[in-house]
Amino acid sequence: MGRYWRTLRRFWGTAVAVQLEYQANVLIELLAVAMSLSGSLFLLSLFYGPDQTLGGWSWAQALMVQGLYTVFDGMATTWLRPNLGAIVTHVREGTLDFVLLKPIDSQFWLSLRTLSPAGLPEIGLGLGLLAWGSHQADVVFSLSSLFTVLVMLLAGGLILYSLWFLIAATSIWFVKTWNATEVLRALLASGRYPLNAYPPALRLLFTLVLPVAFLTTVPAQVLLGEAAAPMLMAGLALAVLFFAAARAFWLFALRFYTSASS
Repeated sequence: MGRYWRTLRRFWGTAVAVQLEYQANVLIELLAVAMSLSGSLFLLSLFYGPDQTLGGWSWAQALMVQGLYTVFDGMATTWLRPNLGAIVTHVREGTLDFVLLKPIDSQFWLSLRTLSPAGLPEIGLGLGLLAWGSHQADVVFSLSSLFTVLVMLLAGGLILYSLWFLIAATSIWFVKTWNATEVLRALLASGRYPLNAYPPALRLLFTLVLPVAFLTTVPAQVLLGEAAAPMLMAGLALAVLFFAAARAFWLFALRFYTSASS
């Protein structure tokens, strides 16, 4: 386990050093993230008026959901897109051979080889928006609620990673998976609104099939003191199930991978 931690530090240290060679990009990315978040908040404000709610959620509570969505989108920009998007390139160019020959787990290498600091400002803005929405909603923080939120955020991150990796792994058969990834991103964007804002059929879809609810709505409910224990357990169970499915599917896909040297 210690070898993996040392490897991870070297991976990310090198990636940050390379990215920071172009320091002006940090300011550009921060401006782009701020503009994108402003657009999202403007779109959200269109659903609100005097004494109006969205699915029973007030404006301050909806800000909490938007903040959580921004955090996860920043995580995707920082880790998922630069790593999992490169799997297609490895398969197409035959460089996956070199990954499989390394004395380290191939899924670990492909999932965490690099990172993009461009997503870190988005994570920071998302946390700031979550804190502001919580303050406006008169949320009282406690150690137990913060710990539960952290656990649910980890579960949500694991679900998001597993879904993305499942699609990326299909590049063993279908080299062009970009369209499927874009569809997934569009569906995940539904998480920027409270789950109760959707019709019952979509609520079921976003809870069990594409568990967007556990990325944003459920952690917000934890902070608001409205999350039910069965929902929390379901989120943890789904996170484990999706990760196990992603792992099993990757090992299955490798059986069909044809080496570039063969």
